[in-house]
Amino acid sequence: DVDELAVGQAGAGGDGGHAAVHGVEAPALVQEVGGGLGGAADSGELRDLVALDVGLEGGVDDLGGDGFRKTFAVNLDGTVNLIGPLVRVMKPRGRGQIAVNASVAGYGGLPRAIAYSSSKSALIAMCEALKFDLDRLGITIQVVCPGFVKTPLTDKNDFPMPFLISVEEAGKRILDGFQNGGFEIAFPKRMAWLLKFINMLPYSAYFALISKTTGR
Repeated sequence: DVDELAVGQAGAGGDGGHAAVHGVEAPALVQEVGGGLGGAADSGELRDLVALDVGLEGGVDDLGGDGFRKTFAVNLDGTVNLIGPLVRVMKPRGRGQIAVNASVAGYGGLPRAIAYSSSKSALIAMCEALKFDLDRLGITIQVVCPGFVKTPLTDKNDFPMPFLISVEEAGKRILDGFQNGGFEIAFPKRMAWLLKFINMLPYSAYFALISKTTGR
């Protein structure tokens, strides 16, 4: 997992700052982690930086089904359930940094990723909206939008994965983004900018290019 790698590198070569990354992949764990945040705040152990990685996928065959709804419940609702307690704790302190793991797949609808890309798109829009309020509270909100990263999971993909990078490189870029503090941490840059450009085109061109690229 990219975020787990980032934590490992932060622990091995960080500057001593406080960071915590939570990877949540099941709805039951969301409530558990959310409750743990409150306990950490009460004990004074809440970190200055918390990265939220909540992820699940769903496809067209499950459109409107339990799996599709679960994808949104985990990817979107799960993240919201964690951000709420974090903001309530960080607000009185007047500082904090929250990073939400989205994806370049959230820039626009993609084939074979219906629930995933649309839920990640919702995360990006949510973080954009949150930024206005959190800036006034002294809390930094960031959205992490990775492209394809070589992992055992992506090794199973049977479709083209342009600009594939290693987990080591992905972890480095995430950590650099945490330190720089900019709103979006997107990588690889070539893929991120390419998808941003494609999404500015008329729909006829968008669909044609995406179909040609993905073979769908």
